[in-house]
Amino acid sequence: MTHSHRNLLGEPPATLLPVDPGTAGLASGVDPAGVAATHPTSSAAWAALAEGALGAGRTIEAYAYARTGYHRGLDALRRNGWKGFGPVPWSHEPNRGFLRCVTVLAAAAGRIGEVDEEQRCTELLRDCDPTLVP
Repeated sequence: MTHSHRNLLGEPPATLLPVDPGTAGLASGVDPAGVAATHPTSSAAWAALAEGALGAGRTIEAYAYARTGYHRGLDALRRNGWKGFGPVPWSHEPNRGFLRCVTVLAAAAGRIGEVDEEQRCTELLRDCDPTLVP
């Protein structure tokens, strides 16, 4: 007899964030710093700043930007019913700012030797959307 090890309580439904207030400005070419100043709750704006800093080798700036966007994203997720676990799919565009922040935070943490934080962020990404982490 074969036993499956499935979660009998089930997985919570996917959390789908509302449209990020900074997305339109970013898409129209507004500087991410200006978008973040206008829409400080925009994880997409903080993600753009973090990715730019990381790409330019400014690891500490990238870490700080990503941490800010990560916390803004956590606030938004909780307001939308997320309990700290469950799917936050990349396929839903408004979720991407948060997920991008977590990705940069993991990378920046790795660059400064903060292995525990890098692993925690990687695990969070895996929990949110397993397609994001090999």
